[in-house]
Amino acid sequence: MRSSEPGPVQIVRANESDGIFQLDVAALEKILLQDHVKDMNLVVVSVAGAFRKGKSFLLDFMLRYMYNQHSDTWIGGDHEPLIGFKWRGGCERETTGIQVVNFSTLTCGAFDSQSTIKDSATVFALSTMTSSVQVYNLSHNIQEDDLQHLQLFTEYGRLAMEETESKPFQSLMFLIRDWSSPYEYDYGLKGGQAFLQKRLQVKNCQHEELQNVRKHIDSCFSKISCFLLPHPGLKVATNPKFDGRLKDIEDDFKTQLAELMPVLLAPDQLVEKQIGGSKITCKDLVEYFKAYIKIYEGDELPHPKSMLRATAEANNLTAVAGAKDLYGKSMEKVCGGDRPYMAPADLERYHEAFCQDSVTFFRSVKKMGGEEFCQRYQDQLELELKEAYTNFSKHNEGKNIFYAARTPATLFVVMFFTYVLSGVTGFIGLSVFAALANLVLGVALLLLCIWAYVKYSGEFREAGMLIDQLAEALWEQVSDQSESWAECVFPFMLLLSINGFLWDYEA
Repeated sequence: MRSSEPGPVQIVRANESDGIFQLDVAALEKILLQDHVKDMNLVVVSVAGAFRKGKSFLLDFMLRYMYNQHSDTWIGGDHEPLIGFKWRGGCERETTGIQVVNFSTLTCGAFDSQSTIKDSATVFALSTMTSSVQVYNLSHNIQEDDLQHLQLFTEYGRLAMEETESKPFQSLMFLIRDWSSPYEYDYGLKGGQAFLQKRLQVKNCQHEELQNVRKHIDSCFSKISCFLLPHPGLKVATNPKFDGRLKDIEDDFKTQLAELMPVLLAPDQLVEKQIGGSKITCKDLVEYFKAYIKIYEGDELPHPKSMLRATAEANNLTAVAGAKDLYGKSMEKVCGGDRPYMAPADLERYHEAFCQDSVTFFRSVKKMGGEEFCQRYQDQLELELKEAYTNFSKHNEGKNIFYAARTPATLFVVMFFTYVLSGVTGFIGLSVFAALANLVLGVALLLLCIWAYVKYSGEFREAGMLIDQLAEALWEQVSDQSESWAECVFPFMLLLSINGFLWDYEA
């Protein structure tokens, strides 16, 4: 693309019928696969932000600088109109999707009345993923919702990339247009850095969500800077026939513009595009564009909402539900429904294996929010799996015929021993103890009758549950003190034998 008048080429556009973004591969290859550049490393400077904020206007000055950077008069003459990216005044959008010129500058528009939040997130994410320097074009100030949008869009981009130990994106510049407080922070890079440092400062007194936004942005970019640019003047803003001539632009704006361009585009300031820590060539970028656009065409990524946190919560909860469902189906196959009783030790081994599979599934699902945020939901998953295992264990125990007969067996044992105790204590003259034993015997018999009625009729289930709990407590007490139980049984059996012998002798 060698032309006397450089112009933009649309490489990404949204299909009007279904809103799906499409990559114009032929147009991209025409730029990046030229023989003299295809094997060279490249620099990609991208300008992204809300519509009608002067992105194309700025990019045209970038073109002027790149064509004439070795000249002190690169900015042009007072009566020279701007050419390159199409732009105009007014309130309707001009730039949509992603446009590119052969000097490897990108522009994308977002946040207009015709774009959904997914459209904006996709375009911004693609821009950030494919650029070495991302210029975030803002107006007047850095508002909190600007940071939240940046958090959402960079997370949407990071989610589509392979996980790496290094920060996923390279350089970010906040470009604050129409800065109106030079008495607080001076125009330019130095004032911008001081302003940005204060704006992105993490404080203990801040709400957790505000802290997370700032930490997230810092974790995504290797370098973050800020430039404060003054308003270009009323003639630029209000004259419908303004065509970019310098005579209509305020001096402060031109002065700061002359400072900004070298910061972004001077040879010693250029940042070569890297992905995964490796520099990429022009032909590599074509393949990355193809791969990234396929991800955003499909349903692999969650649909972005208005706030990243809401999306991350729903996204993680969905992953938790899927992992729990996997665990539940696996456990049902071994101990659910009509499956026979399983030894508790075997059931626990299955639980541990299925639990590990569920956690692995949860971690394999692409999720938003970062490692620390997702860990909360993994902890929640593991807790819920333990509760589910408790229920499966009870269901399995219910199939044990001895477990089902535990309550009547326990009551029969109580009745037997109180009967023996009553006879022995009565024989040796301890009538009070004999009466007490008979009372316990009667209570046990009454409880057995009530339990049998509850099981038969299905009524008064609360009473049946209380009796089961009482029997369970007695059973566990006996199990925990088996040796003491044996020591008690032997004397009672001996006394029973003596009692039987005496009754036979009297007879």
